[in-house]
Amino acid sequence: MQRNNILAPSILSANFNHLGEDINCVIQAGAQYLHIDVMDGMFVPSISFGMPVIRSIRKEHDCFFDVHLMVQNPERYIEEFAKCGADNITIHAESCTHLHSAIQQIKKHNIRAAVALNPATPLNVLDYILNDLDMVLLMTVNPGFGGQTYIPEMTEKIQTLRNRILSTGKEIDIQVDGGVNDSTIHTVLEAGANVLVAGSAVFKGNAEENVTHYLNILNQYQTY
Repeated sequence: MQRNNILAPSILSANFNHLGEDINCVIQAGAQYLHIDVMDGMFVPSISFGMPVIRSIRKEHDCFFDVHLMVQNPERYIEEFAKCGADNITIHAESCTHLHSAIQQIKKHNIRAAVALNPATPLNVLDYILNDLDMVLLMTVNPGFGGQTYIPEMTEKIQTLRNRILSTGKEIDIQVDGGVNDSTIHTVLEAGANVLVAGSAVFKGNAEENVTHYLNILNQYQTY
């Protein structure tokens, strides 16, 4: 099984006054994914952006759009986000009434499907859907706000998920979101994550230099 190590800058931490410039900067620096957090003010307290913003960004860029739906009943929006240009749609297990059906709805649009788990959600939620997924997103902070501190107990959760995926023999990515920075990046990579969402760590300071810095670290680790 071969997986690539991928950096996914979260534009939730970008400067919205210069969003286009910030996006150009991280893409030109080599970031493989653009992580787009969609928040509805119900599933999480915050409200971010939605389809019009994604549609406008897609007109300018052909990079990989990693769309993370932190919304209640995401089934209502899957078709529209697929039409906006999402390459991957991540839905939360906690927000779906019929999780298997929602995953199939994503895959119907010939894009990648992922499920996110909040820190307190056990991995056994994945028991009957793991083989249908392209990626599992483990939240390593409680969702809704940027700049939070990594929850140390999530390291064991990453390791356990890695072992479960290895036993399947399938190429399923493990994404982590929350508190990824110089203090935690080695921990999550060694635990088995290969897609790293980074918000404040990328956009605070010189984004181009930060992307280069984290890509250099990612390149030091072998995938499995």
